[in-house]
Amino acid sequence: MTSRSDSGSGEDSLDRLLPSAGAPRRKSATSLSKTEPPLLRTGTRTIYTAGRPPWYDEHGAQSKEAFVIGLCGGSASGKTTVANKIIEALDVPWVVLLSMDSFYKVLSPEEQALAAKNDYNFDHPGAFDFELLVSTLRKLKQGKSVKIPVYDFTTHMRHKDWKNVYGASVIIFEGIMSFADKELLQLLDMKIFVDADSDIRLVRRLRRDITVRGRDIEGVIKQYNKFVKPAFEQYIEPTMRLADIVVPRGGGNMVAIDLIVQHVHSQLEERELSVRALLASAQQTQPLPQTLSVLESTPQVRGLHTIIRNKETSRDEFIFYSKRLMRLLIEHALTFLPSQPCSVQTPQGHDYEGCSYNGKGITGVSILRAGETMEPALRAVCKDVRIGKILIQTNLDSGEPELHYLRLPKDISEDHVILMDSTVSTGAAAMMAVRVLLDHEVQENKIMLVSLLMAELGVHSVAYAFPKVKIITTAVDKGLDDFLHVIPGIGDFGDRYFGTDGFDSWSDEEDQEQLPH
Repeated sequence: MTSRSDSGSGEDSLDRLLPSAGAPRRKSATSLSKTEPPLLRTGTRTIYTAGRPPWYDEHGAQSKEAFVIGLCGGSASGKTTVANKIIEALDVPWVVLLSMDSFYKVLSPEEQALAAKNDYNFDHPGAFDFELLVSTLRKLKQGKSVKIPVYDFTTHMRHKDWKNVYGASVIIFEGIMSFADKELLQLLDMKIFVDADSDIRLVRRLRRDITVRGRDIEGVIKQYNKFVKPAFEQYIEPTMRLADIVVPRGGGNMVAIDLIVQHVHSQLEERELSVRALLASAQQTQPLPQTLSVLESTPQVRGLHTIIRNKETSRDEFIFYSKRLMRLLIEHALTFLPSQPCSVQTPQGHDYEGCSYNGKGITGVSILRAGETMEPALRAVCKDVRIGKILIQTNLDSGEPELHYLRLPKDISEDHVILMDSTVSTGAAAMMAVRVLLDHEVQENKIMLVSLLMAELGVHSVAYAFPKVKIITTAVDKGLDDFLHVIPGIGDFGDRYFGTDGFDSWSDEEDQEQLPH
């Protein structure tokens, strides 16, 4: 299984990438022209630098599924080559290549013995775990995070550690039995059959199985004649009639690949959304939601706001007093975590009736980059708290938030999550971050959005889309200006904190985490 574009929590589709020393500065998250394609190439991978646009509507519900291309064809017909050619020609971010080879069934000891003698039929529909395959592809198409098995063709076993994949705009699914299951067919938006001469397929299979999978030539030929060739004639070749497009000559047929790419581009254009515009144009006339908790406006809190809102405040003072306010905010947020009665004995030998945290774990997730400034405050009061990071930036051409990077701890679905951002204006970035957490099966009522300052619109947007999310802040400002900045506001928190005022790129400002899971 290979992935091109992104994911996190260790997701296969995201990488940590630092720019080369001589790389030109580029405005963050802007669309790139053909002369500057939205990708960077490392030694072995192509990593897209464009972000993933919203895949949900203003209600927070998924409104578009990933576009799934099914590639079928005989063994060694060139399916993977065609898939890679399509990925290169598409030139869009967040494309996942999913191989059916990952979904072979786990063999019994008896089947293992047959496989060792090349007497097990891996080219029969019964060799694949279609139930797991359909479930995984359906979840990935729905935008969920999935785990992909890693199959070892030498031992015919699955590895203990599976790969995490999340965040596909386009899924390219390839395999010899891609069209063999009715449920699987229903998930495919486009069906392509890769056709190649049988002699060419045999030569390719010999080369692959001997050099890559450690087989001997006699065993490969025996398996081909006994299982591969009959299976192609019985199960694979008849499914050619189901294909929308047949690609003869595989990866060398650029005419067919161009036709495929044009169709996919048209489908993606039809699915484009404008979530931020919908949020900004919404008329929020309702009272502030009950899920909102604002830190009590004591003289200390108002004094801290006075300092950090003042445009004349120096950077050192801004950082110092922001950290004080963050500590108060995080302490306040912790009061909303579930607790249970707990009795302890004091050093004097007396019982004390107190309480303790009633949950499995606590994870903090910062929305980069400004949300990262709140991590020290969380670490200071939550011992051994786990930290995740999400990078969401605004596309300067479309005005939409785009997901660029994701790294979440394993098993985050069982934790209470404190989602941190310095300010929330329209709520577009916060909604995307919450949607990411939900896609990783975090329960909505276990998410707390914590922010130093929020606009009323942002509060309403998040609460309307996710009514079970607890929203916690130190202040709520009423308005937004024409640039969707909070009014009266605090300015650009990240620029003031990191000392990057007036700098239009984050590329040299900090240790970045950037994407292509």
